[in-house]
Amino acid sequence: MKKIKVLIIDDSALIRQILTRILSAAPDIEVVGTAADPYIAREKIKRLAPDVLTLDVEMPRMDGLAFLRNLMRLHPLPVVMISALTTRGTDVTLQALEYGAVDFITKPRLDITETLDSYAEEIISKIHIAANAKINPLQSARENSLAITPKYSADVILQQSKVASKPFLTTDKIIAIGASTGGTEAIRQVLTQLPVHMHGIVISQHIPPLFSRSFAERMQKLCKMDVCEVEDGTVILPGHVYISPGSHHLLVMRDGARYVCHLDEGAPVNRHRPSVDVMFRSVAQNVGANAIGVILTGMGDDGARGMREMHDAGAITIAQDEHTSVVWGMPSEAIKRGGVDHVLPLYDIAPRLIRLAEMSSEHCNTTS
Repeated sequence: MKKIKVLIIDDSALIRQILTRILSAAPDIEVVGTAADPYIAREKIKRLAPDVLTLDVEMPRMDGLAFLRNLMRLHPLPVVMISALTTRGTDVTLQALEYGAVDFITKPRLDITETLDSYAEEIISKIHIAANAKINPLQSARENSLAITPKYSADVILQQSKVASKPFLTTDKIIAIGASTGGTEAIRQVLTQLPVHMHGIVISQHIPPLFSRSFAERMQKLCKMDVCEVEDGTVILPGHVYISPGSHHLLVMRDGARYVCHLDEGAPVNRHRPSVDVMFRSVAQNVGANAIGVILTGMGDDGARGMREMHDAGAITIAQDEHTSVVWGMPSEAIKRGGVDHVLPLYDIAPRLIRLAEMSSEHCNTTS
């Protein structure tokens, strides 16, 4: 069995020791070395040829972000960032994902040993994902089988309707976007291309709570549309983007002729909260043919069932293609289940959404 070779880059000897112990417990992972700073790491990369790097955000001599930019320009490798749960740590981590990092692991400021040990399965899983992430078009993703926590369906939050909801009088449209690994960068690329007068957008991205707020704030600065981390009961308006908190499921509900956001702190679905399946199902039931669904890069199958339900309710559905996905798990599963109308490269998704919005506006003008 070929092992995944990992190089750990962190200025903390304790972190290097803990990560080495955790990763070495996996039978198909080998920690080939550690480095206390990027300069030492640069030499070890040449000598040890690792498959995956873990990289601390803040280090002496050269910070992790600067090293990552140089690495992706000169010698691209899958990188999992090690980030502190601080405001600065979240901001830098989101920048790192834009520069090409596959994923990140958060480290607490206190009780580092106990907390990191409790996330051992997740850490190992992220190394597996990174080892198979698409850093260039020749690489492909594969599923990992480490997760052993119960996998609930969207039924635990919202029961599936046997009969589609009846349409109601409104011209409002909703765009629902779901993503996981590689999704923050994919979402950024889509949102920054959209004009200010666009349908209301709801987003479920697999991300921890502190990072979801920082991500929303970052998108607000970069986008023409207004972007926020959504609160329970918020009315969905055109020209606005609503990102689910990393601690809650986001459901789209009706309030008369309006759409509102409802947050639910129920059990994780498909091992995720927020779950894309939960959001898509709520959109299928309450928005129906007035919706557009988009499923982006991500590991696993969260969102695949919900997208089929949206498709069956008359919504237009779009999946990111394999070539531009960091991990082609969620889009692939949605396609396999027959719920996808269009498979598009990432750079074509925003233009398609704009054309669909223009078509719906023209339709409203001709029928008014």
